[in-house]
Amino acid sequence: MHAPTPTALMPAGPLSDRHTHQFLGQRHGRHERRTWIVIAITASVMVLEIVAGSVFGSMALLADGWHMSTHAAAMLITALAYRYAARHADDPRFSFGTGKVGDLAAFASAVVLAIVALLIGWESAVRLTAPVAIEFREAIAVASFGLLVNLVCAWLLRDDHDHLHGHSHGGSHGHGHAPHQHDSHAREAHAHPHHDHAPHDHAHDDHAHDHPHPHAHPHEAARAPARDNNLRAAYLHVMTDALTSVFAILALLGGSLYGFVWLDPVIGIVGALVVARWSFGLLRDTAGVLLDATPRRDLPQAIRATLEEQGAEVTDLHVWQVGPGHHAAVVALRARSPRAPAAYKHELEHIEGLSHVTVEVNPVEASAA
Repeated sequence: MHAPTPTALMPAGPLSDRHTHQFLGQRHGRHERRTWIVIAITASVMVLEIVAGSVFGSMALLADGWHMSTHAAAMLITALAYRYAARHADDPRFSFGTGKVGDLAAFASAVVLAIVALLIGWESAVRLTAPVAIEFREAIAVASFGLLVNLVCAWLLRDDHDHLHGHSHGGSHGHGHAPHQHDSHAREAHAHPHHDHAPHDHAHDDHAHDHPHPHAHPHEAARAPARDNNLRAAYLHVMTDALTSVFAILALLGGSLYGFVWLDPVIGIVGALVVARWSFGLLRDTAGVLLDATPRRDLPQAIRATLEEQGAEVTDLHVWQVGPGHHAAVVALRARSPRAPAAYKHELEHIEGLSHVTVEVNPVEASAA
């Protein structure tokens, strides 16, 4: 037995006897392109500020320029993760595709964000105990320029997740194993067949379905936004810059108008706490995806309720995320009058976000024995 090789792009349909494991977000390419644009803007402004700061002897420009370099580096992680995931989407080494590469990159970016928050908090605390002279007019101008750039970048990185909906279904296949049967089904937005299977008996049942289904499903899973944590990480880095710019402008205005020099480091500490909270939220969410935690409680509930309506008892159920907006499930069930695994899979097709399903069917008599 040898490892399967990637195949050329081909549509999945009724005649396809294989399915794909490509679970990238529906706007993967768009997000990558916009991330590179934001990196170009950030890097250009960074170089401009560092050069200008060196020429004119401005510490404010130098500090902001080097500060932007950390966020440019973090966003580079985002862009490279998009590129890697797309290039290796059909690599058979990745059993469930590369949909979670973005979550790995986002986790790394969250760590960088936490370090940035720590540095901001430390520098602010130092300045609170040992105030430094501030050139208010120059600093306000730099902060205002930085805010404008960051607002443009934030607009480019906004995630229109409310429109990320709908996908077509690929093929399915069944495996016969005594004393039970397996049937796996992959449903993706794009079809890139690449996985062959070990030489055991296969009963193929290929079909394509479109939404909506003509029959009603009382146990619909609530539609959740297909959150792209990789894009979210880049967005949070930009928003961190924007937040620090806003806080800096407020503090500098207070210092220049009323002499509140202490306001600058105090607001810096507040900003550090906000950024730390963003970082913690991103770390928590991405860690859950990387550890295969069940991301949505409604999915297992909908799967269990749908199958129990068909007279089956769910004995084991695992649901996890395999990419933005894509979830996989492994279901073991038993029934007095068992149907083919494909029949049970068909009943689950209405569940939004369920892209790959494996069903194991056991007769009640065999389970009891």
